[in-house]
Amino acid sequence: MTGAYSLAGKKVYVAGHTGMVGGALLRRLAGESCTVVTATRAEVDLRHQAAVFDWMRRVRPQCVIVAAATVGGILANSTRPAEFLYDNLSIGSNLIEAARVAGVEKLLYLGSTCIYPRLAPQPIAEESLLTGPLEPTNEWYGIAKIAGLKLCAAYRRQYGCDFIAAQPTNLYGAGDNFNLTTAHVIPALMAKIHAAKSSNAPAVELWGTGTPLREFLHVDDLADALVFLVTRYSDEMHINIGSGEEISIGDLASTLAEVIGFGGALRYDRGKPDGTPRKLVDSTRLRSMGWRASTSLRDGLARTYAWYLRHLGVDIRA
Repeated sequence: MTGAYSLAGKKVYVAGHTGMVGGALLRRLAGESCTVVTATRAEVDLRHQAAVFDWMRRVRPQCVIVAAATVGGILANSTRPAEFLYDNLSIGSNLIEAARVAGVEKLLYLGSTCIYPRLAPQPIAEESLLTGPLEPTNEWYGIAKIAGLKLCAAYRRQYGCDFIAAQPTNLYGAGDNFNLTTAHVIPALMAKIHAAKSSNAPAVELWGTGTPLREFLHVDDLADALVFLVTRYSDEMHINIGSGEEISIGDLASTLAEVIGFGGALRYDRGKPDGTPRKLVDSTRLRSMGWRASTSLRDGLARTYAWYLRHLGVDIRA
């Protein structure tokens, strides 16, 4: 269901503005005729209900985009399950209830494709939710995110709140996490190949076979999709956001090597795990509304690498 909502003259609260998605939202919303408000953890800890209610009552935003979350990779999820479940349950429920009490006009809750069953049919449609067991390595985070999107649906059904939820595919871009021990595949590969180039290494070793297929979405495209949904979508069903394009990990690594300028060999340690053979979301609903990603993977990788070099203090003109 479409539902026109204008951001003109509105006060928009971006929860989680210091993260990769939050930063992209700030860049995208700068082009809208709205006032963006943010709050640091020192100003309001989103895990504490009273603090969230007090802040929302004082600031009175008309629109809220929930991009705040406790996030991490497999190791973090495995060793800190209580934090991942409690923090994300608290952040979602506190913001959603506070928004209702404060009379917020529109709320968008950002989920994750890890809400879907581990063995969901590919591409993964929205209807796959709760049709099978989750991936055990991130079930704590996934359960909290499912609760958040279901809260949006429940508040819409019981209170008539215009609250919606969206689930993006694998993201990358400026502000990503490049720590090799916790990073996702694109920043991890980028950091590893850059290090090999910098040390003039003859080869770089990568995990697995390079055959798994993955879908990637540039974070600036995600921000554009979120603004699109805020202004055009109003329904109980959560919405997938993806690029619709797949690439093998091997082809991704080769493309990154070209972007980075690494001429050495890419060697695969086939004794290491590949992970899920394929992960692609079905973005038919969003595409039928008229939105499509505009950043090609190669261009997105080049922009991300330029940001990475600036982040490292390297002169990209050299």
